[in-house]
Amino acid sequence: MNTFYFIAFLSIFFSLLVIFAKNPVHSVLYLIITFFTFTIHYVILNAQFLAIVNFIVYMGAILVLFLFVMMMLNLNKESEPNKSNLIKIVGVIGGGCLMVTLVAAVKGLAKSQPVVLQNPDLGSVQNLGKVLFGEFLLPFEVSSILLLSAMVGAVLLATKDPKQPKTV
Repeated sequence: MNTFYFIAFLSIFFSLLVIFAKNPVHSVLYLIITFFTFTIHYVILNAQFLAIVNFIVYMGAILVLFLFVMMMLNLNKESEPNKSNLIKIVGVIGGGCLMVTLVAAVKGLAKSQPVVLQNPDLGSVQNLGKVLFGEFLLPFEVSSILLLSAMVGAVLLATKDPKQPKTV
């Protein structure tokens, strides 16, 4: 249980660093660390599939894409546009609404009891595979055929026709 609280503290700490970092590249790097702490939480909660998906999809693909886009944009203070007072007021109102929601959630959390899973193998990859390839085999195969046809269509749309004249 102490490990859970330590990883929760790290999650909150690095998510605050994401918000308050001045450099956007540092912010994305802190976001990668934050998602890594979420992966550790999933492993602690016996949800191996969510941990693997979080690690591969979010940390491996989306955040690396964010990092490359931020590096390519070359963001600096001189190119940043001035924000109007209306946008600042809307930001303060949105932040206030978030604060009210967080306070209400923390008050509700103090009254609740921890959830104990009846089946400890509930989040395992083995059980997910049994359900996915048993009960949901047909929708799984249909979705794989749809993804394959979308990939072939994207490749066909991306290739140039050699008979078409070149445009300058």
